[in-house]
Amino acid sequence: MIDLDWKAKMVSSDLPNKSPRLSNKLHVSFPTIPFRAVSNTSPTPASDPACSAYEDYLRLPELRKLWNRKQFSNWKTESILKPALQALEITFRFVSTVLSDKRPYANKREWTRRIESLATSQIELIATIIEDEAEDSTTRGATPIADLSSTEGVLARDGSYAEVWKVPGETTVVNKTSEASLLPRLAMWKTSEDVAQKIMYSIECEMRRCPYTLGLGEPNLNGKPTLEYDSVCSPNEIHALKKSSYDHIKNQENQSVYTAHQILESWIHVAKQIIQRVIERIGSEEFSKASNDCYLIERIWKLLAEIEDLHLLMDPDDFLRLKNQLQMRSLDEKSPFCFRSRELVEITKSCKELKHKVPEILGVEVDPKGGPRIQEAAMRLYSEKREFQKVYLLQALQAIEGALKRFFYAYQQVLVVAMGSLEAKGNGVLVSSESCDSLTQLFLEPTYFPSLDAAKTFLGESWSHEQPNGAERRIRRKQ
Repeated sequence: MIDLDWKAKMVSSDLPNKSPRLSNKLHVSFPTIPFRAVSNTSPTPASDPACSAYEDYLRLPELRKLWNRKQFSNWKTESILKPALQALEITFRFVSTVLSDKRPYANKREWTRRIESLATSQIELIATIIEDEAEDSTTRGATPIADLSSTEGVLARDGSYAEVWKVPGETTVVNKTSEASLLPRLAMWKTSEDVAQKIMYSIECEMRRCPYTLGLGEPNLNGKPTLEYDSVCSPNEIHALKKSSYDHIKNQENQSVYTAHQILESWIHVAKQIIQRVIERIGSEEFSKASNDCYLIERIWKLLAEIEDLHLLMDPDDFLRLKNQLQMRSLDEKSPFCFRSRELVEITKSCKELKHKVPEILGVEVDPKGGPRIQEAAMRLYSEKREFQKVYLLQALQAIEGALKRFFYAYQQVLVVAMGSLEAKGNGVLVSSESCDSLTQLFLEPTYFPSLDAAKTFLGESWSHEQPNGAERRIRRKQ
C-alpha cells in the first residue's frame, strides 16, 4: 500500500505555531487509497543487445552525427533547433510514405489528418524556440539567415530557388525557398498538394512573431529574412537515411514504424539539450528563461505521446507480422519497448532530477532534520507574489512531471491496443496485483515535489478556514 499519510505526518510534526494563517485548529486528512507499493526510483534501459538492435534499426548513430555536428560556432541554439528541423523534414517524408501507400485497406484519411497535426505541433514548437532565441540577448543575431532584401539584385543559385516580388510602396523582396527540402516538392505533386499547402500556411501563421521564417515555400507575406534551411537542416543527408537495415522486409508498416521513431528520437534529443539549458539557467538565476524552457519540455512530452499514438493507425495484422519479422522481443527481454531508447530513459531521469533544484530556486537549504523549511519558503513565495518568475518556474517543473507521467500511461495503453494485452503482459507491462513493473511505477509513484505539494495543500486549507461563516452557509444551502 502507498503510505499517503506521509503528508499528514509531516504536517502535524512540522507545522509552526507562529504561522498567522495556519492555526492549531487546522487539520488536513488524506484518504487511504488501495494502491500497491511503488518505489520512487529512476528507470533503467533495456539490455545492451536490445538497445543496440533498436539503434541500428533506426540508424541512430548516423542521425546523432547530424544532430551533433557544429557548423555555426556563434549560434548557441544550433544544438536545439537543428534536430527539431530535421524531425520536421522527416515528417515531410512521412507524408510521402502515407500518400504513396497502395494498400486498399489503409486508413489514408485519418493518417493524413494525423500527419498534418503532427507537422503543425512541431512547427509550433520550432516557432517557440525561435521566439525565445530572439528575446535572449546572448543568442540574438547569430542565426544563419539570408536577408535577400539587401542583395542588390544579385541572387546566388546555391541550392535554392528564389521568387522576386514587390510590395506596394516598399522595396523589392526576394523570397528564398529551400530546394533540398521535400516540402516544396510535395506542393507540386497533385496527391499531396493540399497537405503541403496546409503545412506551408501553418509555417506562415506560427512564425508570425519570429524575426525570420523557415523558407520552405510559405508565403512570407511580411518579407522576413529566411533561415539558411539547407545549410542548417541538411535535408539531402537526412533523406539518405530513409532506408533502414531491415528495408528488405516486404511490409508497408516497416517504413511507418521506422519513420515515426526517427521523428521521436529527434525530439527526445531536443528535450535532452533543453534540459541541460534549464540546469544552466537555474544556476545563473535566469528563472524566467528557465521556466520558458520547462514549458517547452512539457510540450515535447506531449508531442512524444502524439507520435506514439500513430501506432494505433497501423494495420493490426501487418504490424504484428512486422513485429515478428523484426524479432522485436526475445523471451529474456522483459523491459518495455520504450526503454530500448537510451535517451528516453536519460531524459526521464533528468526530468525527475530537476526536483533537486527546488531548494536552489527558493533560496533555502534542505533541513537536515527533515523540517518543513522548503515547504514554508514555497508558501511564502506563493502568497507574497513578489518573485513571480520563481512561481512560473516551480509551476513549469510540476507541469513537466504531469506530462511525463501522462506520456508513460498513454504509452502503456498504446502498447496494449497495438499488440494485445497478453503480449503486453508478457512484455512486463500489464502486471498482476502482486507486482508493479518499472513502467507502471513511473505514473503511479508519488509526486516528485512533495514540499510544493504540501505548500499548496496548506494554502488551500488555510483559505477555506478563513472563509466567512455566512458564505459557508450559502454554499451548504445551494448544495
